Amino acid sequence: MDNGSQDLAVPPQEPPAASVHQPGQRAFATMLVHSEDYINDPYNATMPPLYQTATFRQPGPLDMGEYDYTRSGNPTRTVLERQIADLEGADRAFAFASGMAALAAVTRLLKAGDHVVAGDDLYGGTSRLLSRIVPNADVSVTNVDTSDLEAVGAAIVPGKTKLVMLESPTNPRLTVCDIRAICNMAHAAGALVCVDNSILCMGYQRPLDLGADIAMISATKFIGGHSDVTAGTLAVRGKDLADRIYFVQNAEGTGLGPFDCWLLLRGIKTMALRMERQADNAAKLAAWLAAHPMVQRVNYPGLQSHPGHDVHFSQATSAGSILSFITGDSDVSEVVCRETQLYKITVSFGNVVSLISMPCFMSHASIPSEVRAARGLPDDLVRISAGIEDVDDLIADLDQAFKKAAAAVAARAKATPTPAAPAAAAARGSQ
Repeated sequence: MDNGSQDLAVPPQEPPAASVHQPGQRAFATMLVHSEDYINDPYNATMPPLYQTATFRQPGPLDMGEYDYTRSGNPTRTVLERQIADLEGADRAFAFASGMAALAAVTRLLKAGDHVVAGDDLYGGTSRLLSRIVPNADVSVTNVDTSDLEAVGAAIVPGKTKLVMLESPTNPRLTVCDIRAICNMAHAAGALVCVDNSILCMGYQRPLDLGADIAMISATKFIGGHSDVTAGTLAVRGKDLADRIYFVQNAEGTGLGPFDCWLLLRGIKTMALRMERQADNAAKLAAWLAAHPMVQRVNYPGLQSHPGHDVHFSQATSAGSILSFITGDSDVSEVVCRETQLYKITVSFGNVVSLISMPCFMSHASIPSEVRAARGLPDDLVRISAGIEDVDDLIADLDQAFKKAAAAVAARAKATPTPAAPAAAAARGSQ
């Protein structure tokens, strides 16, 4: 491996931009902890109450209260949505039953004949939505390398393209795109921009501040933080767009249930602490992996040699806690994943526990193999979501796993005869 091209200098993990005090504005970490501003409770509960109910008694048959049916609204969900809106710098936010439910709601804004431009390195579920569900509504989709602004500009058709869907960094190759520039191009053509910001969340990147119309987060990840709830959020600016999103959420019944909202309200309070530790661990893991002889490339925006490093830090304040790497050998990658002891082999990311996976066989398996190959998504790719464990333990665990992988490679080489061996054996047998 030529690791000389990898600059191991990792920039310090700066505090989120939102945590810088502005006149009249609290720091980000403080906003996470204090949700009482959003609570309307007659008993003055210091923590958000859980309204685990489907219906609400009305004053009379002709007099409707603020809530009537939890599908349409629930006080616990209102607290969560108002807090998310403030954290995102949005006019309104919405909590959905999953991240995919949130993204599906965005596609409901389209009509027959519309066109979508999306990245070519997307979460597998998003790719499945755009390739197998959205076209059924006579909506066309073009996938493009969003790090190539010329390619994005060429893909956008003024008057026809109505939505541009982005990830930055992308999942799982951590490709970076210029969100500001793409928003400008999309808006000039009359298209909305939706950014899946699940990898960084609003603590490290706020897409709406960069010009996006919709910011989506899979709240299953860092907002919940413990892999015990499935949820997604949308944050939007503008009343008209917010009203359209709410109509879809209410009409299709995709709003998040009150107990899951309550779990997110509990998890969000420690999000700043968790993400800071996770990002610090990821930076050290990336540096260690970049120097390892069995690793061919590390994808992590915190490495100065990472393509798009400068663009990333012009719009985000941290490299985050997700990284991926390739070994050049799927068997090696499998052994590394299998032999780790602290890393859980699982899909998803953002857990307090470190996670490891081979996306082509797990989170992105729904993407056909030929499409993955065309998009530069190799089978040997390994993705790591850094947890909050002691980083020395995490590195030691990877080290022992790589040593076992090296032993497996050596054993395989020893067991495989060289091409000349059969001929030599035959010659000896004829003597």
